[in-house]
Amino acid sequence: MTPAAPEPETLSPDELRDAWPALSAEERAEGLKLLPRDTAEDLFFSISPREQVELILALPQAEQRSWVRGLAPDDAADLVQEAPTEFRDRLLGMLDDQTRREVQALLAYREDHAGGLMNPRFARLRPDMTVDEAVTYLRRQTRQSVEMTHYAYVLDSAQRLLGVVSFRELIAARGDRRVSELMKTDVRTVDADADQEVVARLFRETGLMAIPVVDAEKRMKGVVTVDDIVEVVSEEATEDIQKLGGSESLGEPYLTIALNRMIRKRAGWLAALFLGEMLTATAMGYFEHEIDRAVVLALFVPLIISSGGNSGSQATSLVIRAMALGELRLRDWFRVIRREFGAGLALGSILGAIGLTRILLWQAFFNTYGEHYLLVGLTVASSLIGVVTFGTLAGSLLPFLLRRLGFDPASASAPFVATLVDVTGLIIYFTTASAILRGTLL
Repeated sequence: MTPAAPEPETLSPDELRDAWPALSAEERAEGLKLLPRDTAEDLFFSISPREQVELILALPQAEQRSWVRGLAPDDAADLVQEAPTEFRDRLLGMLDDQTRREVQALLAYREDHAGGLMNPRFARLRPDMTVDEAVTYLRRQTRQSVEMTHYAYVLDSAQRLLGVVSFRELIAARGDRRVSELMKTDVRTVDADADQEVVARLFRETGLMAIPVVDAEKRMKGVVTVDDIVEVVSEEATEDIQKLGGSESLGEPYLTIALNRMIRKRAGWLAALFLGEMLTATAMGYFEHEIDRAVVLALFVPLIISSGGNSGSQATSLVIRAMALGELRLRDWFRVIRREFGAGLALGSILGAIGLTRILLWQAFFNTYGEHYLLVGLTVASSLIGVVTFGTLAGSLLPFLLRRLGFDPASASAPFVATLVDVTGLIIYFTTASAILRGTLL
C-alpha cells in the first residue's frame, strides 16, 4: 500500500507577521507562498513599498507580474520609486498600458508632494446625471478599480472640479434628482505641488477621508486618501524623532539598515557634537584661575550646564512640534521669545530655589561649603536663572533660524542645543561667580 503523501506545511498569517522582521527576502517569499492567496494579498498590501519591492524581486519572475498588477497606481508608483534603478523599467513593463501611463504620470511628481501621493482613479460624475444614473455609473466604476472613499467628485467636460457628493447622500436621494442639486460646491482641495506636511495638516483640520488634488486651472488630477497620509505622518514623525536624537534620518527600518550605513549616519552628528563639547573644555581652561581659588565652584558645573541643556531641549522640542502641526509660523518668532523669556525666568527661579535650599541644608548638616556658603548658594541660584533662561531662548529660536535658512527645524536636535548651552552656561556661571564672590573666595 502506497503511503499517503505528506500534507504541505501550513503557516498562519500571525506566525508569519511575528517572524517577518527577522526573515530574509527569500524566506518572506517562501512564507507568502504558504498562505492562501487572499490572506497573502492582505499581508502584501499592508507592508511598506520597500518591503514589497524586496519581496517581488525574490519571487520567481512568472509570479511577479500578478503581484505588481494588484497594486493601485499610486501604490505601484511608490513601489517603482523604492526599486533599484536597474529594475524600474522591468517593473513598469509588468503593468497594463493604462496603469503604466498613470504610474509614469505620478512619477513626474516628487514623492513627498500631493501629486506623488494621489491616486488618479477616483469616482467621478457629471452634474447633469440623475441619481439613478449616478449610482449605476458608480457601480460600473467600482469594477474598474476606482478609489472609492465615500465621495464622488462632480466634474465638467474639461475635468474641472465643480463639487463633491457623498455616497450616503446619493443613496438617500430620489432617483430623479440631479447630481448638481445634491453636490457641495465648497470643496477643500490641494495643489499637486503641495508638500505632504500641508496635506497632512489639511486632513487633521477637516477630518475628511479624501482630498482632491487639482492643478492651477482647477482640473482634478487625483485624490489623496487618509490611509495614504497616515503612512506619511508616521514617516515624518520617525524622521523628526531620529533627528531630535542627534542623528541623521535612517530612511529605513532599524533592523534592516546596513550597520556601516547606520554608523555613517550617526558618526557625523556625534563628531560635530564632540567638537562642540571641546569648546566646553576650552571655557573651563579660561576660568582655570577661578577654579583654583574656589574649588567649590567646580562641584556645581555639571548641575549648571545640564540644567541649561535640559531647558533648551525642552524648548526646542516644543517649538519643533508646534511648527510641524502648523501652530507656529516664522512670523510668530517674537511671540515665542516673549513666552520663553518668561518661562525661562520662572523655571530658572524654581531650579535656583531648589539649588539654594540644597546648599543651605548640606551646610547645616555637614558644613560642606565653608564660611561663604551663602554667597556660593546665591551664585548657584543666580547662575541657574541665567543659564535656564538662555537655554529656553536658544532652544526656542534655533528652529526658527533653521527654517528661515531653508533647513529642517528638526535638525535643531536636543543634543545640539545642549552642547550650545553647555559652553554659554559655563561663561554665565563663572561670570556670575566673579561678580558675587569677588573679594571673598575670588
